[in-house]
Amino acid sequence: MSALLTGIVPVFAMIALGWGLKMRSFLADDGWRAVERLTYFIFYPAFLVPAVWGADFGAGTAGPVAAATIGVSFAVAGLTLLARPWLPVSDPGFTSVFQGVIRWNGFVFLPVAGAVFGPAGLGTAAMAFGVLAPALNVICVLVLSRWGAGQGGGWRLALRSLSRNPIIWACGLGAALNLTGLAPPPLLTRVFDLMGPGAIALGLITAGAGLSFRYAAARPLLIVTISAIKLILLPVGMYYAAGLLGGDRLAQGVALLAGSAPGAAASYVLARQMGGDAPLMAGVVAFTTVGSAITIPILLGLFHFL
Repeated sequence: MSALLTGIVPVFAMIALGWGLKMRSFLADDGWRAVERLTYFIFYPAFLVPAVWGADFGAGTAGPVAAATIGVSFAVAGLTLLARPWLPVSDPGFTSVFQGVIRWNGFVFLPVAGAVFGPAGLGTAAMAFGVLAPALNVICVLVLSRWGAGQGGGWRLALRSLSRNPIIWACGLGAALNLTGLAPPPLLTRVFDLMGPGAIALGLITAGAGLSFRYAAARPLLIVTISAIKLILLPVGMYYAAGLLGGDRLAQGVALLAGSAPGAAASYVLARQMGGDAPLMAGVVAFTTVGSAITIPILLGLFHFL
């Protein structure tokens, strides 16, 4: 219960604060974009590098988490592709269904993992995010290049997006430093300590500011179905997969949280760029964000992590 009160509730309170500030027009749209850019390119990498650098990637944790999250995500992606002929959605709508069931929000996942499982859980979560994010970006771009409305790009857009992704660079740098066995210098540690809380706060506030509930009521059955797969099927599958792959208790908990994180706000941006159904994507992101505030504590309680 203490993890719920000190870790999960504040995370969603910050998201709600961001949404409330956006509704009150606290900043103009250009202002929100500037804050989002600062968070994404500066503060969040500064938060991730020391988390991965100082993590203990034992055989019973990091490997099973990475394998479980990738394996289950790809299995759900494959089943979604096989189900395409029977889904009553347009081609652009299908791309948003596809993104909705497999992509997840690292801005929510990482602080919750750190609050529930401590520094060890945060480091493992950051590494899992660094491994899974590029894989999911590539497959989602390819699906959009096939079914998105009136667009092209395919591998070129995918590779350009990955090469410029500061989250991937930060996780890669942290992993490389981790392998050296060197401890972070005290001065650098102090800088990271000052920037880390800002990354969490700004990341969650901008995630809330990006929510749009305008379209969530337009296609309720479809959005509820996507959300159930994302918030229930994915986390439970990742939990058991991590255990089957030899993961310890920490690995299973981090895998459970990875699957239960809400849809990624970046999915909406990608849908707009590549001809997806952006309104449907916005509804999925908003609904899964609100829904995850309920399902994450329930899942953590059911599997005895709270």
